[in-house]
Amino acid sequence: MILETINLTKKYGPKVGCAEICLSVDQGQIFGFLGPNGAGKSTLVKMLVGLLNPTAGSGKILGYPLGSLEVRRKLGFLPENFRYQPWLTGEELLSFHASLSKLPPVQKRARIPLVLNQVGLAGKGDQKIGSYSKGMQQRIGLACALLADPEILFLDEPSSALDPLGRREVRQIMLELRDRGKTVFLNSHLLSEVEMICDRVEIIQNGHIILGGTLEELLTKTTEVEMVVEGMTDALFRELSDLSQSIQLNGQHLELTLKKRSDIPRLADKVIEHSGHLYSLTSRHTSLEDLYVSLIQGRGKNPC
Repeated sequence: MILETINLTKKYGPKVGCAEICLSVDQGQIFGFLGPNGAGKSTLVKMLVGLLNPTAGSGKILGYPLGSLEVRRKLGFLPENFRYQPWLTGEELLSFHASLSKLPPVQKRARIPLVLNQVGLAGKGDQKIGSYSKGMQQRIGLACALLADPEILFLDEPSSALDPLGRREVRQIMLELRDRGKTVFLNSHLLSEVEMICDRVEIIQNGHIILGGTLEELLTKTTEVEMVVEGMTDALFRELSDLSQSIQLNGQHLELTLKKRSDIPRLADKVIEHSGHLYSLTSRHTSLEDLYVSLIQGRGKNPC
């Protein structure tokens, strides 16, 4: 376990930033942390990286308490809103951050061109940051986070200013880090990208975790099915209803929600048993966006 929190809580007077957060993240995972604006995502991340002290609860990263110097040496952080000195060049900024990280001179000279190339800024390191586009500034911020070759990387909206090609390149960087055994803690509103690369997801609302699990666990809990059936009878409708969490009939067209994907063949069997005619049967799994929207619009907190 590379990261673990137990009832981690932050209050600002009577206002709750986040409360009783219980997380566990394994090494070599891309972990997605989702929630609407103001849900408590940034508050939690700031506690994890040592920028805020928790009001209650505890946590560990790499076996060390949150905020310890040992942890800070082993993590990288790209905040959502950052500003770097516009008069510095990209290489000068990275050199400054290397000094803050106490990288040995030999390692600093090796890492700076490597991370510039890794984030797509090869040949741009001698340009002043004030001349960088928004996308280039996002890339240099990612380079700063990667510079010390951290064991765990916290990324807050890393693709927000990037074009589709840039977002694809950042996804590839995260996948390569995971392949090397690194851990990525990702805050993002781009749910399609989270669904593409994350191993595990937790969703926060109003400061509380409301659902979490692997993507496979979360997205295969229900299956939506559309059927076109001729010869529908009351008895057939009852049997199809028994297999479904919900069912709607409009003429010959049915929409059903199943608890298990394995029940799909049983739907066809029931139609045949009742001498009906099945003209089509199509299924689709719930997307992360569908799940997220339904949760944020209608669920309360899920206890640890």
